[in-house]
Amino acid sequence: MATYNGALFIEEQIRSILDQLTVDDELIISDDGSTDKTVQLINFFGDQRIRLVYSQGHKSPAQNFENALQHAQGAFIFLSDQDDIWYPDKVQTVLNSLINYDLVVTDCQIVDKDGKILHDSFFESRRSRRGFWRNLWKNSYMGCCMAFKREVLAYALPFPPQLYFHDWWIGLMVERQGTPYFLTQALIKYRRHGYNVTPTGETPQSYQWRVRFRNRFWLSWSVMKRSIALSQ
Repeated sequence: MATYNGALFIEEQIRSILDQLTVDDELIISDDGSTDKTVQLINFFGDQRIRLVYSQGHKSPAQNFENALQHAQGAFIFLSDQDDIWYPDKVQTVLNSLINYDLVVTDCQIVDKDGKILHDSFFESRRSRRGFWRNLWKNSYMGCCMAFKREVLAYALPFPPQLYFHDWWIGLMVERQGTPYFLTQALIKYRRHGYNVTPTGETPQSYQWRVRFRNRFWLSWSVMKRSIALSQ
C-alpha cells in the first residue's frame, strides 16, 4: 500500500485487509510524507504484520509503490490503495487463481465516499479483458485490483524513470513476459471520492489526444526496450 494524506478512509481499508491475513503475512505501507493523521492511524493498529516504511519525498504514486515493493518479502504480492474496502474472501480467491497465472486482476464495484454503489462492475463499464495492445490503448490494469507472483518483480523493477502509472506498466510487462488473468468476480469496493489519483491512466476528459498518444508511445517503447534487454 502506498499512502499520502489518506486519513479519511485508511482505517477501514487496513481492517478489511488485516482481517484476512495470516500471522505470516505482511502489510507493507510506504508513506510519502503525509501531513495529516495517516501515519498516526497506521501506528495505532499496533499490528506486527504492518511494516511502515517511508518514501524519500518522491511525490509520485509510482515511486511510492516502488518503494513498498522493494520492501516486500512475500511470494505473492497484492497492491492496495489507501481508501478502498476489500471483501472478506479477496485474498484466498485471488491466491487460488495465482496458482495458474503470474498476475490476477479482479473486477470491482465502484462506490462513492459513503460506500454507495455507483456501478456494479468496472470490467463491464470498461469492457476489460487481456491483451497487450488492447490495454495499451484502453488500460484495465487497475492496481488496487491486482496481485501477482513475486517473480514478476524480476522484470517489472526497477520502474522506468518518470513513470507515473505503476499498475499500467506492471500489467503491460506481464502481458509481454508472463501470464495475466482477468477474474470477473468483484472483490473490492473501489471508492471514488474526488481526491483519488486518476484510475487506469488518463481519461479523455482530462488529457488532450496528443498527451494520451505520447503516453502510450512512451509506455510501449519502454516495455519493448525492457523486453529486449531481458531476452539478451
